[in-house]
Amino acid sequence: MVVEKRLNIALEGKHQRPIVMDLVYREDGRKKPILIFCHGYKGFKDWGAWNLMAEAFAEEGFFFVKFNFSHNGGTLENPIDFPDLEAFSQNTYTKEMDDLEVVLDWITAIDNSWKLEFDANRITLMGHSRGGGSAIIKAGEDSRIKKLVTLASVSDFGSRFPKGDELEAWKEHGVGYVENARTKQKMPYLYSFYEDFTQNEDRFTIRKVVQKLKIPMLIIHGTQDETVDISNAYDLKRWNPQAEMLILENSNHVFEASHPWESSQMPAAYQQIISRVTQFVHREKSDKI
Repeated sequence: MVVEKRLNIALEGKHQRPIVMDLVYREDGRKKPILIFCHGYKGFKDWGAWNLMAEAFAEEGFFFVKFNFSHNGGTLENPIDFPDLEAFSQNTYTKEMDDLEVVLDWITAIDNSWKLEFDANRITLMGHSRGGGSAIIKAGEDSRIKKLVTLASVSDFGSRFPKGDELEAWKEHGVGYVENARTKQKMPYLYSFYEDFTQNEDRFTIRKVVQKLKIPMLIIHGTQDETVDISNAYDLKRWNPQAEMLILENSNHVFEASHPWESSQMPAAYQQIISRVTQFVHREKSDKI
């Protein structure tokens, strides 16, 4: 059966920017588990091999949802590059939580046009890199999320902020910049991002959330992650001993993908991820025995 794709659907966000969303699934009238994917920092829903991953999950019987956070710098007209650097500069963890709230509200609405194709009581949230951290926070506070998967996730937000003189300079100038290696843009980030974190630090401390997590969790990480060290995965496992782990030997932060991804085949690590996540989610029926 052909995989259906509904691309670049605009949801109205809570902060004057749309949430641009894709749906990938087999249109067979069966109630499929939902898998919602969150991209990471300087990421977007169409990066690298994420589209191939979405199709593969659809073929495994998932209703796959991926979206751009409203302030990731993309737009509805151009969701892949970063034409809206003003939005990027204004992003905060609170806004990402609000974006996830909008996506969850949309998927669980009783008048959802696709409700015959999915089971709104079987939602798994999956996030990559910083998006893994955001997925963890949301999974800890929203009972609609039944399972959680992290891909190369950070285990702490606070430690990744600038420190010392760099932090003071950020505060003084009110803005800092990070270069996008692909587009060569100098991407701004406002000091208000840090203030949002410190004002909500208890909410956004990943350790506290993971320690209290009541739903099944699967941690996936590569041993050669050059961006988020694998120690982050072991932190998560230590805080939640019941969590499952998949360690990918010699795999990097993006599991050997790159952007643009020209091949019609996914990297080998993706096949392992898809197989393990499918097993993890479909085990739900036996969990209830």
